[in-house]
Amino acid sequence: MIRVLIVDDHAVVRRGLTNLLDAAEGITVVGAVEDGSLAAAAVLSLEPDIVLMDLSMPTVDGIAGTRAVLEARPATKVIVLTSFSEGARILAALEAGAVGYLLKDAEPEDIVRAVHDSAAGGVPISPQAARALLPGNRPAARSDALTARERQVLALVAAGLPNKSIARRLEISEKTVKAHLTRVFTVLGVQDRTSAALWAQRHGLV
Repeated sequence: MIRVLIVDDHAVVRRGLTNLLDAAEGITVVGAVEDGSLAAAAVLSLEPDIVLMDLSMPTVDGIAGTRAVLEARPATKVIVLTSFSEGARILAALEAGAVGYLLKDAEPEDIVRAVHDSAAGGVPISPQAARALLPGNRPAARSDALTARERQVLALVAAGLPNKSIARRLEISEKTVKAHLTRVFTVLGVQDRTSAALWAQRHGLV
């Protein structure tokens, strides 16, 4: 039996997914929580095989929630289920460790199939999301695709500061700095600090 945890801030979505999955063969919903901040504790207590994770939630979003889930219980697999189909969000979710990415307008049977597929080692990605990942469909990166904190971190990288100094300057941990940089690299489509710094300079962040 595949054990599923649902993380979504809308009660109607949690209820609908619970009804759908509990009615499916070989799947049971072991819990549902309304925010990414609750996800890590839930996976530790409920030990789900699969988490269906929303992206937009009020306190901790699905990207951070995915990281927290996998840090707490690496054996759990995360499938993002969201209404966002932008390439940057998809890449950020996959970079955070999600094994699948589905849109909320998916057919019910597609969601059930994705749970079975991911439990068996598959990587379920909706066709719309897959198309968004094609190189020709990726939008040019913009600074407003980054959070205010990510722009701060990027500006300090461009100024030549190492992670330890950035952490001290912003009063956050080095681990948090690294997490911000991972997403910055993903959004900008770059592979290293030098490329990110050049991007920041070209776009007036320093």
